[in-house]
Amino acid sequence: VQLQASGGGSVLDGGSLRLSCAASGRITVGWFRQAPGKEREFVAGISWRDGNTDYSDSVRGRFTISRDNAKNTVDLQMNSLKPEDTAVYYCAIRYSGTPSRRSDQWQSWGQGTLVTVSS
Repeated sequence: VQLQASGGGSVLDGGSLRLSCAASGRITVGWFRQAPGKEREFVAGISWRDGNTDYSDSVRGRFTISRDNAKNTVDLQMNSLKPEDTAVYYCAIRYSGTPSRRSDQWQSWGQGTLVTVSS
């Protein structure tokens, strides 16, 4: 499965961005991010089975993951962005019905899209 992520860019502290991942079907989709010098970390995931979502503590309440079935995308709406959100963001899929916070539990990855938040 080939994934395509888009929507990265540069914003000021407190700004918003929306990322999109072209993905459809019976797959669970997640977003991860990797900042320079840091390990890749889970951001959010959404189940294909029941639409349940999961978020990391650092983004809960600011980011929202959702499916757009008309566009066949999974979007990540990012509000109240902070400089520490600066990273390359990746979308990933797994064939299990639930998201996982472990990166090794995901089967396919898209290319990253850079998000830069300036203070």
